[in-house]
Amino acid sequence: MEIGTLFLKSNSTGIITFSELDWITTHQSNFTRLEESIAIKLGRMIDTGSINIGCRLKS
Repeated sequence: MEIGTLFLKSNSTGIITFSELDWITTHQSNFTRLEESIAIKLGRMIDTGSINIGCRLKS
């Protein structure tokens, strides 16, 4: 998984899962500066309510 792909998926669906958040926290020590800024942006979007924590249902 890559943080950029995760950002695009979360931004388009409006949902981020607990497992995706867990992946971010376990890999954040290896992030580049750009990846860190994307993770911060995701956090801000969660704080503002643009992205909700939940689950995606497969269609």
